Amino acid sequence: MSASALLPQTAPFGDDDRLSLDRVLSAASPIQRAWLAGFLAGVDAGQAPAPRVDAPARAAEPLTILFASESGNAERLAQDVAKLARKSGFKPKVVDFADLDIVDLSKQSRLVVIAATWGEGEPPARATRAYADLMGASAPRLEGTTYAVLALGDTAYAEFCGVGKAIDARLAELGAVRAVDRIDCDLDFEAPAAAWIKSTLETLAPALENSGNVVAVDFSIRAGAEISREPVVAEIVEHVNLNSSRSDKETVHLALGFDGTAPAYEPGDSLELFPENDPALVESVLAATGLGGEDALRATLTTERDITTLSIKTLETFAAETGHADVRKLLEEGHARAWIESRQLIDLVEAFPASLTAQQLTAITRPLPPRAYSIASSRKEVGDEAHLLIAAVRYQTHGRARGGVASTFVADRLKAGAATRVRLKPNKHFRLPDPATDIIMIGPGTGIAPFRAFVQERRVIGASGKSWLFFGNRRYTHDFLYQLEWQDALKDGSLARIDLAFSRDTPEKVYVQHRLWEQRRDLVGWLDNGAQLYVCGDAKAMAKDVRAALVAAFADVKALSSEAAEIAISDLERGRRYHQDVY
Repeated sequence: MSASALLPQTAPFGDDDRLSLDRVLSAASPIQRAWLAGFLAGVDAGQAPAPRVDAPARAAEPLTILFASESGNAERLAQDVAKLARKSGFKPKVVDFADLDIVDLSKQSRLVVIAATWGEGEPPARATRAYADLMGASAPRLEGTTYAVLALGDTAYAEFCGVGKAIDARLAELGAVRAVDRIDCDLDFEAPAAAWIKSTLETLAPALENSGNVVAVDFSIRAGAEISREPVVAEIVEHVNLNSSRSDKETVHLALGFDGTAPAYEPGDSLELFPENDPALVESVLAATGLGGEDALRATLTTERDITTLSIKTLETFAAETGHADVRKLLEEGHARAWIESRQLIDLVEAFPASLTAQQLTAITRPLPPRAYSIASSRKEVGDEAHLLIAAVRYQTHGRARGGVASTFVADRLKAGAATRVRLKPNKHFRLPDPATDIIMIGPGTGIAPFRAFVQERRVIGASGKSWLFFGNRRYTHDFLYQLEWQDALKDGSLARIDLAFSRDTPEKVYVQHRLWEQRRDLVGWLDNGAQLYVCGDAKAMAKDVRAALVAAFADVKALSSEAAEIAISDLERGRRYHQDVY
């Protein structure tokens, strides 16, 4: 064996040294040669750089992400924040306002709040209790908390992002430190929200030298992109007005078919329908702005821009683009909010004439959003179809006939054989319980839609739990939606009982909350035995009246104080046995 084979490459010997060693080793015994090889290898290892030993990775920084969501957008953004936060060295925890114990806020060092505003400045239904606790006198001090707020809203309402604004102010009032400025997002929230999330996580991240192993994040790729948000095309298979010809209402049963497989919806989910504006209204807006010859703009206004909503922001943009003195005066004198009440864009451009470019008119409008409708079918019963129930909205204000953008699009221009775009909108908070559990369903008007899906689903799977439906509308003869189906469901047992309230059939108007009171003993009995309760429909009045009726029922049947009855209903909500899908 030669010295070259024994000596490590890093040993400090030249070629002559190696030849000398060859002569020595040729006379050495095998044991001597082995000893020398080990000795030289040890010398080499001692002179080599010490292997790099990383410091123990620092524990991920905690980050609480609190959301208040009605339509699901705030919840989806909260999940996006969590996904990106994990890659940035955080240990995120997502908390629904519905599950929040307000005293736990004082334990959070870093807090991100994403809050939607519902209606005229109200919190989402599921967030009502915790929101009241946060605003109440018993809310804890938060001196050790750093926070940021993202607010979602709709500029069509006076209290735009009111809940997010109130939460932001309240957290500061309680001693928390604002890390970044609040952002207030309109319906086209995707891009500004993504930019805010990036900035916020960078600001809240621990200092680099203390942060341990932090992974760089490419914020150009939106979290959750693996879940497609692209709409699909559906064909109108059936289009039926369920009201009689003598009714003053028009409620369309819309059956949608798909080229391939229907969206993988479950009972309780919604479909977002992408409407088109009334062509006559589009022509009126183009004529009033002197843009009647703009064919490309005509197509854009029909399918992509909201040409009905009028808001303070619309007036501000109009004044900035046109310099119109009278519109500026409305804004400066504080009369703008009163003037836009019950008016639309066409009223603005006709009342304050101005020559606009196509770019200016586009800037004045906002993107045309889809409208979400509860799915009124179970795939287990209807196969590759999805059914919707849509009431046409028609009214008059300021001497002009008006109509709901999506509802009149469906009622007037979507007929059998036509096509439209839809997108699935899951609602995991409005799901059926296990088949053995009883359910109570309260759905006046089009609020009955998801309960048709519930009954179909439980019929097909042979659910042993009982189902009880409360339905209300104007007149029994003309407005009993899906009447024959409910009668068949009573016969085959998929519906155990039904209570009806037709408000125009009696001298005094009767609504579903009155039927709840009349049946309060059985109602409380079902709930005591574990039934789950579902409410779908109008949020402004019906949902509040139903909840008040339930509180009164518990107080009466169980001989409770109003405070104790309120706690009992709150316990149902926190136990996820009181579900609401309201609009």
